[in-house]
Amino acid sequence: MSTSATELAHELASSSVLSFPLDQWYVAALGWELKDKPLGRTLLNKPVVLFRTADGQVAALEDRCCHRALPLSSGTLEERGVRCGYHGLLFNSEGKCLEIPGQEKLPSKAKVPAYHVRERDQIVWIWFGSKAHPEPTCEPPAYEVHSSGKYLFGGDVYHYDAPYQLIHDNLLDLSHLGYVHLRTIGGNASIHMNARMTVESDDTTVRVVRHMPNSAPPPTYTAAYPFKGNVDRWQEIEFHISHLRIWTGAVDVNTDALEDSDRGGFHMRGFHGVTPETETTSHYFWTIATNPVNDPEATLSKVVEQTMMTFDEDKVVIEAQYKNMLRFGARPMVDIHVDVGANRARKIIEQLRHSS
Repeated sequence: MSTSATELAHELASSSVLSFPLDQWYVAALGWELKDKPLGRTLLNKPVVLFRTADGQVAALEDRCCHRALPLSSGTLEERGVRCGYHGLLFNSEGKCLEIPGQEKLPSKAKVPAYHVRERDQIVWIWFGSKAHPEPTCEPPAYEVHSSGKYLFGGDVYHYDAPYQLIHDNLLDLSHLGYVHLRTIGGNASIHMNARMTVESDDTTVRVVRHMPNSAPPPTYTAAYPFKGNVDRWQEIEFHISHLRIWTGAVDVNTDALEDSDRGGFHMRGFHGVTPETETTSHYFWTIATNPVNDPEATLSKVVEQTMMTFDEDKVVIEAQYKNMLRFGARPMVDIHVDVGANRARKIIEQLRHSS
């Protein structure tokens, strides 16, 4: 590659990162993904290798050996760091080259860029800062659902061939459950479309609350909890720049008030880390937590299995949606009443993107 072409590639990489809000912690991995091998993943157009050090701490480097450019994720982990799978250069968690096999002197340029990365509540976060804030300005978000001991949880990672904001749209509008998820968490479509809904927002968050009193519990709910009949059902969605938190569930009709933060019944607390891979592809890190009353492990297994089925269905819809958007081009789309939360989230993203 010529010098001019290299410079152009760097400019393109730098400018493409501005497609996303910076000065944010984004989800890079779920804690249990980092085991005995390095993990390569592109995040906000940046190829990154993630790994654990010998003492269990997480680390993140640019996924490129400074010698001959092989991805470091193709290498192996050792006690002192990650070793390149081409000529064996060994790098520590700060990107410093510790060893070149067969060569005593280590060139000062033998290093790779390191990223700020933190693990909190079994979620691995990576900082993407602007030129003004290359260092983190805050700690990554806590998610006590994973660490409080009140819930059992499981989760996984999806790759989407679609822009990340289409996933935001989907999660902020749960009216689609009655049409897309009939076999799992859906229920009566008319009740979903007519649910009482309130939307609140500020400069960085959106909160959507939907109540569906005296409705029939969907299959996932009845499979996991001994409801007596119809239920009073809730959906509470919190949008943050890099993730969403969704608390759904139900109680038997006319038992606990849906406004009571300590209400009982069946709970599903979802964490949804939505991280752009590129402008047109995304990573979706999810966990689902629940509060079993009987046979905890079997109930958790059912909830995780059913949740995965719903996400499989969502993935088909969102990727088909994006393909059709590309097919038809910049055709206008009509907003309806259920789009309020998603539209506010898009406005927040747009404002932050321009201010980064």
